[in-house]
Amino acid sequence: MRGIGNRASPRPLYPQALSKAKGPAKRRHLRRNGPVRVQHPCFTPVFPRGRRMSPAGTRHIPVLGREAVEWLAAKSGGIYVDATFGAGGYSRAILETGGTRVIGIDRDRTAIAGGFDLVEGSEGRLILVEDRFSHLDEICAAQGFSAVDGVVMDVGVSSMQLDDAGRGFSFRLGGPLDMRMGHDGPTAADVIAKASETDLADIIYVFGEERRSRAVARAIVAARAQAPIATTRALADIVAKVVRSKPGDIHPATRTFQALRIFANQELDELHLALSAAERVLKPGGRLVVVSFHSLEDRIVKNFLTDRGKSAGGSRHLPEVAQAAPSFHILTRRPLAPREQEIAANPRARSAKLRAAERTSAPAHPADALPAWPRLSDVMRGG
Repeated sequence: MRGIGNRASPRPLYPQALSKAKGPAKRRHLRRNGPVRVQHPCFTPVFPRGRRMSPAGTRHIPVLGREAVEWLAAKSGGIYVDATFGAGGYSRAILETGGTRVIGIDRDRTAIAGGFDLVEGSEGRLILVEDRFSHLDEICAAQGFSAVDGVVMDVGVSSMQLDDAGRGFSFRLGGPLDMRMGHDGPTAADVIAKASETDLADIIYVFGEERRSRAVARAIVAARAQAPIATTRALADIVAKVVRSKPGDIHPATRTFQALRIFANQELDELHLALSAAERVLKPGGRLVVVSFHSLEDRIVKNFLTDRGKSAGGSRHLPEVAQAAPSFHILTRRPLAPREQEIAANPRARSAKLRAAERTSAPAHPADALPAWPRLSDVMRGG
């Protein structure tokens, strides 16, 4: 799995199988590495605040959703990848263009289950796969598509995950200290219990950009010696004692929670790999659209597109060195930000940035080496 932790089992859902299921529903799934049949009891997907996803119900609108789909420029007959399916906002908008087909990917099986209604109503044009978006080129190949016309991704944690106290993402809601986007691998509580003080300080500094990371790490180690840190509120209270904030500032625990979430889910490694996977699978003229929500994510996207979009150039004072031809033409020289109306309706949108690029006919560049930052596997084994 390319050194990125435990892989979630990819499970594509086909509308024809779902529509024929009666009684104890037998649904056909195809794992990326071969067919398998699994049994599911009949059930109604459950969503935050008890809502079901349905074509007639309230629809989730992703941040910068209209702009993202416009830059994707969906066309009839096109194949598109919604690499972060979530509540299906991008997929639903793409499917409004007749003749399009969509592969929706999400590592969260709750999101996949929530998309059953959209799958059934798509008339065979939507496939959902439970997997990490870093594998999107392999997923497309397993579905019979060697190349696609567009990839859209909305990076980071979803509003549905944040609003579910049981998922443990929010310090504002009491719940278990989980933070996993999927349902496999170590929880944030496991990381807190296992990591050394030095590792914790590095994690909180690198992934949370918290200047008081060493003080936070010391406080966590001291507290866990007295009792396990198992809830979001327990951790938030520990951090609030050492990170001071002024009225109007973000909550003192914001950066620490961000760091643990990113680390536990290996989000930045996943993003690096997903961008390279998109580069490999996009057709010439195909488009990549990425919406990010904080500077760490946006920096990765910006650097990737800048590197892939620059023309070869040399110095007359140095020998010529062969350089790869640009694999992308950058469409958004500056990132797009949400409009004031969108931020007013959804304050979480305030930090969002959208970048878009179009694939050229040049071969994909070799994948970049992952940065040398703390690794989940190393920390959990005490290395």
